[in-house]
Amino acid sequence: MNERPVVIPALQQWTGGTGAFRLGSGSRVVSRDAPELARRFAAELGVPYGDTGGGTGGGTGGGTGGDVVLALAETGRGSESYRLEIAPERVLVEAPGAAGLFYGTRSLLQILGADGRAPVGVAVDWPNYPVRGYMLDVGRRFVTPAMIHRIIGLMGTFKLNELQLHLNDNEIEPPEGDWSRAVSAFRLRSDAFPGLAAAESYTRADWDGFEDAAAAHAVTIVPEIDAPAHARAFIAYEPSIGHDGGDSDHLDLANPAATKLVKEVFEEFVPWFRGPAAHFGADEYYQSKELWKRFFNEMAAHLRSLGKQPRAWGGFTRLSPTGDTAGFDPDVVINSWNNGFYGPEGAEGDAYPLINSNDDLLYIVPEADYYHGQGLDGAWLHEHWEPHVFAGGQSLDPDDPRLLGAMPALWNDLVHATYGEERMYELIEDTVGVLAQKMWSGSTSGLPYAEFRARARAVVAGP
Repeated sequence: MNERPVVIPALQQWTGGTGAFRLGSGSRVVSRDAPELARRFAAELGVPYGDTGGGTGGGTGGGTGGDVVLALAETGRGSESYRLEIAPERVLVEAPGAAGLFYGTRSLLQILGADGRAPVGVAVDWPNYPVRGYMLDVGRRFVTPAMIHRIIGLMGTFKLNELQLHLNDNEIEPPEGDWSRAVSAFRLRSDAFPGLAAAESYTRADWDGFEDAAAAHAVTIVPEIDAPAHARAFIAYEPSIGHDGGDSDHLDLANPAATKLVKEVFEEFVPWFRGPAAHFGADEYYQSKELWKRFFNEMAAHLRSLGKQPRAWGGFTRLSPTGDTAGFDPDVVINSWNNGFYGPEGAEGDAYPLINSNDDLLYIVPEADYYHGQGLDGAWLHEHWEPHVFAGGQSLDPDDPRLLGAMPALWNDLVHATYGEERMYELIEDTVGVLAQKMWSGSTSGLPYAEFRARARAVVAGP
């Protein structure tokens, strides 16, 4: 019987048969259910797209000798799952929806490799966690649209499904204590807010391009507009809403105009955002715990009124009036980024859905001497980490129903450093395979890290 083929992330189930399928001169990719994906996949394989003529609509029908058939069908394993049936004469990829079909083609592309040969067998594959993400800070350092498209493609290759774009921020310490000289930026450009966007920013056409690319790679974009801290771009736009007379990167939440502006910014840009969630930041605000609580609740309700599921960075343990979640809007997804602000121990007894973005383990700050300035520790991640693992021994149970998954992050804190976006990509690419493995199917790759890393790099290079 054929052994399980090596795929990153590893297949959840494999039943081996005997013999092999081979792409040949007569092979095609056919699909009645997903013709656009079939056309793209055919181009990747270097074979024609074939019209099924009403062939398969699911099940095992359709296609001829040497064909690859994409079909919608239930797998019993959720919306992102797929079933891959490899027979000597044909390959069938089945899934409940577009994401699963796309993931099935990613696995098949790896299995076929350079020689177009796949072992006969049946795979059923699904993710362990619904959130398998990456966060990219474009607020402190602009990333070109071309690079964002490239990162989306990389994520799709490894079945990561959420890209959070951190769209505004500023340097951590202002030059000589003068916030008017601080580097800051807001990265969405609209005539509704002339002067708010930085010179390097994204137009509606740029954003539509991101959304189109994301949809094609089964990725959802999570936009983040961060307030009431990290808000220097808003204060530069309207100094009267800034704390300490505007000499700050914190909004003056005692001034109703501050929260009003943030709400209006979301109202302007939410129509750009196709995904179900929007992130309102809400981290590291130190001026008033009571005002922070009011802002948190108002923004959560406002985003829901705009049709979005609100998300925020965890801060209850340190920033709430009582050090816990009493009185806070309960319907918010929380990125747990620091145990001191809101880690698993702080969340004990709470019901908030959590995403593991633990800073000690999952933060990259390029060229910094803190967190991971030269990239995440891939060998350690390979041997010890999964999405339920947090630093300091504060891990959750792997089956904790609150845990949605994980989202590592690349932060561009060092706004005056000389690295560019290619360096950011290198740092993400270096460990994206091992992170994806742990988020999708856990510690089941069966490979030592050196071999795993080499194979992951080969996946990026393509067959």
